[in-house]
Amino acid sequence: MKRNITQIILTIALTFSTLGVYAQTPFNGLGVTPATTPLLSDAKTRSISPENFTGEKGKAAMSVDGPAKNAARELGQGWKISPYVRIAGKSTFTLAEIEGSGAIQQIWLTPAPLKKSRTMILRFYWDGEENPSVEVPLADFFTCGWQEYCQNNSLMVNVNPGSAFNCYWNMPFRKKAKVTIENLDDSQITIYYQINYALGEVPENAAYFHAQFRRVNRLKAKDVVTIVDGIKGKGQYVGTYLAWEVFSPGWWGEGEIKFYMDGDNEFPTIAGTGTEDYFCGSYNFDRNGLYREFSTPYAGLVQVIPNDICYTPGQRFGLYRWHITDPIRFDEDLKVTIQALGWQDGGRYLPLEDDISSVAFWYQTEPHAAFPKLPSKEELQFGPLNVKPQEKK
Repeated sequence: MKRNITQIILTIALTFSTLGVYAQTPFNGLGVTPATTPLLSDAKTRSISPENFTGEKGKAAMSVDGPAKNAARELGQGWKISPYVRIAGKSTFTLAEIEGSGAIQQIWLTPAPLKKSRTMILRFYWDGEENPSVEVPLADFFTCGWQEYCQNNSLMVNVNPGSAFNCYWNMPFRKKAKVTIENLDDSQITIYYQINYALGEVPENAAYFHAQFRRVNRLKAKDVVTIVDGIKGKGQYVGTYLAWEVFSPGWWGEGEIKFYMDGDNEFPTIAGTGTEDYFCGSYNFDRNGLYREFSTPYAGLVQVIPNDICYTPGQRFGLYRWHITDPIRFDEDLKVTIQALGWQDGGRYLPLEDDISSVAFWYQTEPHAAFPKLPSKEELQFGPLNVKPQEKK
């Protein structure tokens, strides 16, 4: 009898919850979830790609002189004549420029060569702002900071064979959106891409998407890594990506992440218990003497390079954590740091001196504070993998 009553209560609760979603009138079509997919709206679906640079209705696949025109020479207009763009060295290309109110809902992109994707810089501008709200190397934005393919099955970013980068962050704008990519390298690159968006009314309480890159190489002993600082305004922190190279033997992830918000000074409001704990793992990510890669909707260890050894200097790691169901909310300001800690004799912590790059993802009201200067092309790059052969199993 108790089970039947419980089931009835749960059914009623679920029914009212669903009715609550369906009762949204009108649904704007921008913040789509599994529950809202049946709902009709007045939003207009559009898409920008090399086959339609403006996203205009009825204007796709019209090219006659695109880079693949030779392959389609016997087929003519409409037969995959402009599937990609070539971007010259030391130049910036506008991937998309959108007028009106709406939201970017999905980005698919694949770069060539992948080995130069850290010197390809993504920038996003909202509502005509001069300074970008997103300024991140392409590789790190898509959780592949070491410029090697890494399978990622998460909700907000996924990476699929052979080098397909996908982004599902919802990015609202009220007047205009602009997305550019800068090629810092001397040689030409090739980009296949598609940016899917909807035009519609943006709610008053919708904040703007931001992402910022930082790198410290080498970290000074007893210094902490600043993932982001100087955020001013109201918003919520929604994600972290780290590309980490260790220079000391042993476990490297004892450090705590800390969130200083709304006037915190010496001590933060939130402090984690360890690096692997923050990334939703435990006990060094170790199973039977090896680091174990994993990828889940909200967190993952997606790169271990090389992955057949453990606790070895020179190894490289890529980790992500998305705060989708648990955003870190702030009203005035936010700073995020993480420690780099290992172990030394006597059961004592060892402050590490590693190479750590980070991307912070958050939403906030505009205007945003100025970002630190992006590292130069030389400062973004890293050397060949330095792992001694005799240390491999």
